[in-house]
Amino acid sequence: MMKSSELVAKVTDIAKHYKTLYVMGCFGAPMTAANKTRYTQNHSYNKAAARTAMIMAASDDTFGFDCVNLIKGVLWGWTGDKSKAYGGAKYAVNGVPDIGADTMITKCKDASYSGWDKVDPGEVVWTDGHIGVYIGNGLAVECTPRWKNCVQITAVGNIGSKAGYNTRNWKKHGHLPYVTYDTAVTAPVQPETVKPEPVTSVKATGIAKSFNKSVAGKYTVTATSLNVRDAAGVGNKVLVAIPKGTVVQNYGYYTVVDGVKWLYVQFTYKRVTYTGFCSSAYLKK
Repeated sequence: MMKSSELVAKVTDIAKHYKTLYVMGCFGAPMTAANKTRYTQNHSYNKAAARTAMIMAASDDTFGFDCVNLIKGVLWGWTGDKSKAYGGAKYAVNGVPDIGADTMITKCKDASYSGWDKVDPGEVVWTDGHIGVYIGNGLAVECTPRWKNCVQITAVGNIGSKAGYNTRNWKKHGHLPYVTYDTAVTAPVQPETVKPEPVTSVKATGIAKSFNKSVAGKYTVTATSLNVRDAAGVGNKVLVAIPKGTVVQNYGYYTVVDGVKWLYVQFTYKRVTYTGFCSSAYLKK
């Protein structure tokens, strides 16, 4: 049985040192061509145009997880081996069943709505349909499409917000029956050494409504400055303005608004990878 200190160390290591992406139903598989095909066809969430585009755009050294499958993947022996179909994990081993987030919290016999000032590192933290791992010092590791769209470290709002971290409020916490809890767990991140994690990716919340393979390709910005938006259409939030000459990648996904194609594109600008919508009127293939 895995020790809580091992669980904490592993999920923290994944959040800090591995490329990851939120992929529903995935417990650590590398995003190889075969796995991309599999995971974009096996779940309705992944079949959505925007999510499919993200999965297809991922490099083969990116590992897919969702919230509960991050925990199960680690407990099933995930090692980060991209040569293995599931990154080294083996399905449903070590006495850990294949269960969802809402079932996993019910397995914690001491699951509680209170006592947030006494949460042990390695406990799971839960809210409806979502689960993470408490790592100490008011922080948790969770895999979510929110914020960074990957495995990430966040502040536990029930304990308090922390500078440099996004904050989530949870409903319950509890000790997993598949983990041995150390009596003296040293949290991996100490308050005095906490540094805000740099934002490395920004992704639109809007979803592309159409697909045409012939649309896919690289495009160059022709306008002096082009707004990249959170959804298709001029009335939506601007994520960033990119200068003339910037090259963006489209994978065939777009939305038509008032007769204009808004391409769902991805690009890196000032060390931040953006995924959002641009008007095709100011792009040249």
